[in-house]
Amino acid sequence: MSERQCLECKQPISGRSDKRFCGDQCRNVYNNRDQREHKRNIYKVNRRLLQNYRILKKLNKGDKAKVTHKKLIDAAFSFSYITSIYRTKAGKIYYFVYDQGYLPLDNDWYVLVKRQNWD
Repeated sequence: MSERQCLECKQPISGRSDKRFCGDQCRNVYNNRDQREHKRNIYKVNRRLLQNYRILKKLNKGDKAKVTHKKLIDAAFSFSYITSIYRTKAGKIYYFVYDQGYLPLDNDWYVLVKRQNWD
């Protein structure tokens, strides 16, 4: 049977058979590094959602506005980041970033809306 090693520092460990680290410091360092990449991805998506939200809110000063696709793109809006979709009974699809949303229209136009209690 081979000697067990700490997953972080590779030093031999003894004690319980399910022990994976030589001590608290190695366990913390290992787990923090393991979670860092996951957290980085979450922060990246959250930053992008917040940026999209701010763009929609800035362009839609009231409850409804109409803008072009170019205006959204020029403001650095990313259509890949939304938080929800609302489908009307008539089949229209609204895309939302929190309470700010948009409805694609013909000829590269969009209606910007502020979500009411549609749920």
